[in-house]
Amino acid sequence: VQFVESGGGMVQPGGSLRLSCVAYGFSFSWSDMTWVRQAPGEGPEWIARSTTGGEGHYADSVKGRFTISRENGRNILYLEMNSLKPEDTALYYCAKGYGLERVGQGTQVTVSS
Repeated sequence: VQFVESGGGMVQPGGSLRLSCVAYGFSFSWSDMTWVRQAPGEGPEWIARSTTGGEGHYADSVKGRFTISRENGRNILYLEMNSLKPEDTALYYCAKGYGLERVGQGTQVTVSS
């Protein structure tokens, strides 16, 4: 199992970013997938989960601002992030199923004015 995350960067409060995660080494279309973030000094926090059918579930901290989606034919998981806040600053990564363990390098999101 391997993931390559991208799309992070520095953005001002209220801005938007779209993260991507390319998955390798397993049957992506048959797997629920999770976006996880970890802020400095904090534990990992699941923020969004996609079922195999594309249904999204969200942590309260991001509900209404973030949207998870997937492209099964290309093994890609997305996270559209809008109305970003400074507290969204973290390393973001994807995980297979309901896991929280980071396998790929993740992508850093920094929200600051």
